[in-house]
Amino acid sequence: MDHSKPTLCVLDASSYVGFWVTKGLLNKGYPVHAAVQNTGKPEIEKTIREMGEVENGLAVFSVDIMDYQSILVALKGCSGLFCCMDTHHVYDEKMVDLEVRGTINVVEACAQTDSVEKIVFTSSLTAAVWRENILSEKDVDERCWSDKEFCRKMKLWYPLAKTLSEQAAWALAMDRRLKMVSINAGLVLGPAVAEENSGSTISYLKGAAQMYENGVLAVVDVKFLVDVHIRAMEDSSTGGRYFCFDQIVNSEEETVKLANILRPLISIPQRYEVQGREAFAERLRTRKLHKLIEGTA
Repeated sequence: MDHSKPTLCVLDASSYVGFWVTKGLLNKGYPVHAAVQNTGKPEIEKTIREMGEVENGLAVFSVDIMDYQSILVALKGCSGLFCCMDTHHVYDEKMVDLEVRGTINVVEACAQTDSVEKIVFTSSLTAAVWRENILSEKDVDERCWSDKEFCRKMKLWYPLAKTLSEQAAWALAMDRRLKMVSINAGLVLGPAVAEENSGSTISYLKGAAQMYENGVLAVVDVKFLVDVHIRAMEDSSTGGRYFCFDQIVNSEEETVKLANILRPLISIPQRYEVQGREAFAERLRTRKLHKLIEGTA
């Protein structure tokens, strides 16, 4: 642990991204408050608590995002928060409301502390790519938002949850004059992702065929995503939204590779042969992300 570095909080450290952000911070010598929800994944919670027993600089806190006081306890003494909220279950309409309410509680708790100076908020590309007329748009970038009514009509609960919770976080952060950065991640890939992040993965991929044809289905390796999160926290010039992905899946060959990575969540015939169909046009842009990476290299 580097005693010159500020203490940072990760909530929820038991989510897939939160777990890897926690590990990334510890590897860089940061003292970490790992805020863990009771989310029905006891093996992940157990791993984090065991890490807390052996890792110098890691303190583990039990939180309930509906319990404002428990969030304040975890935030005490922290200068920044990584808000990595996700569910281990497949998203439904009820979870949309829970995630939005939890987000409001977390951001409000940050505003009530004397120490939290910045929030890095994990959001999703799905908070930007779901609209009826997206094929008419050449560039899809950080200025874009998913259409909430379209998401409701299509029962796209994951994109709706990410859109509403990110918008609620931005509204409250601006009102409370909190510095915030959002990282709008593609479909997260990484070690054991099909087993450990199955609910969010399945939820993200609802409507995958349409995203693929629209040129907005993108993936990101969790280690790259963690690196971007930490850079966003460390760089004082960061602000606003950042699309974060390292590949757009827009060809048949890439789709088959993705399906193989996500087995058994996605299944294709064992002897499936790529037909070599034409790739779809890419629409996603990451100019801001490139500037962040170049500026902090």
